Amino acid sequence: MKITLGKKLSLGFLIALIGSLIITSIISNVRISNEFKKYLVDEHNTKINEIVKFIEGSYNKNNGFSNDSQESIVRNANMDELYIEVRDNSGNTLFSSGTAYMQHKNMMNSMMGGRKSSMMGDLSNINTGEYKEEKHEITKDNSVVGTIIIGYYGSSYFSSNSLTFINNLNQSFIISFFITLILGLLISFFLSRQIASPLEKITKTASDMRRGNLGVRSNIKCNTKEIEELACSINYLAETLQNQEELRKRLTSDMAHEIRTPLTTLKTHVEALIDGIWEPSKERFQVFYEELDRLSKLVNNLRNISKLEQAGITLNKSKFDLSSEITNIVDTFKPIFMKQNYLITTEITEKIIVYMDKDNLKQILYNLLSNANKYLEINGRVKVSLFESRGYIVIEVEDNGIGISEKDLPYIFERFYRSDISRDKNSGGSGLGLTITKSLVEANGGKIQVKSKIGEGTAFSIEFPKKDICM
Repeated sequence: MKITLGKKLSLGFLIALIGSLIITSIISNVRISNEFKKYLVDEHNTKINEIVKFIEGSYNKNNGFSNDSQESIVRNANMDELYIEVRDNSGNTLFSSGTAYMQHKNMMNSMMGGRKSSMMGDLSNINTGEYKEEKHEITKDNSVVGTIIIGYYGSSYFSSNSLTFINNLNQSFIISFFITLILGLLISFFLSRQIASPLEKITKTASDMRRGNLGVRSNIKCNTKEIEELACSINYLAETLQNQEELRKRLTSDMAHEIRTPLTTLKTHVEALIDGIWEPSKERFQVFYEELDRLSKLVNNLRNISKLEQAGITLNKSKFDLSSEITNIVDTFKPIFMKQNYLITTEITEKIIVYMDKDNLKQILYNLLSNANKYLEINGRVKVSLFESRGYIVIEVEDNGIGISEKDLPYIFERFYRSDISRDKNSGGSGLGLTITKSLVEANGGKIQVKSKIGEGTAFSIEFPKKDICM
């Protein structure tokens, strides 16, 4: 049977609390009992020794005890609940404190019989009804002149104050046990709710996400660091899944759009040929070829991305002059830019020698420059820079084109993703160029970043760790 986290925590706290109380009570009880018993015995022995010394000092070999001495001994015997008898060497009784106390004590013992079990620890093992006697010699002038017999019941260890102390101590243990237990229950309930309540809300959020509600968020306030981090992670997961779901829907729409356009063109042309509206010609077949080539490139790009994600890229590294290579690539693009009255310039640090895949570098720059050319407007300019900075070799491609909106920036490297502005451009590509570019950059150990603003242009920055690509 499964129980809730709150009940499990409360039960765990309660078991730990009761166990701790029981162990603490037993250890404290035994320790206090032993020490208290030792204290009572020491007090009893001290009391007996004092009486013996008093009797020795009061005894006279010729006259025995004076009346005052006898009264003092009787008074001490009654006060200390003792029976005192003094005998000479012949066994004759010289003095006796009387049996009145013993009769009184015997009656008290029978009344106390039912209370033994309530005494704490080992003290309950003392037999309060057992009569005991101690014999002590009376010494005068280094010779034994008599014997002192001191009798008492076992309960003489327990004065009324001692019994009161024991009872109060037992009651204190019991009261403390129940107060601590109640307090522990309240604290365990509070702590378990503090932990279980936010976790229940997080669980509900996760369940809603599982049912497809990716817009749900876990809005909890908790001062427990781990729970707060868990809530943030769940919210981040929900947001990521929601974005991925939107991208998936957009990907489906874009794929359908990219494939539908050439297919529609082919279908229309074929129908025209079948209906006899058009005559077969080289120009018509050239249109067919271009549309089929477009479909083929689209499929190849998809295949390339899939291969990049599944197995990575096999690099064919070689040592070459990166500065010279970038200059040559830019030179091949200059006629394309000049044809549209655009300007492309460079700012390149000379003689940067690297060890990397040259073909990958060409494709990276080709994709970035082609992309920049598509979205330039009147007086369009592109600047390509190469320099070293803080242990990195940096390549920048900056343009003054239409720019990318802030909401589109996080997704431009996703496959088939195109911003709403690029969708309106007739020259818009398939949305796979930047995805491939990012994969190639990362395969060569670098990272690519983008900054852009609508109407002001876009700047792509590629950083390769110098220690990885330089020899």
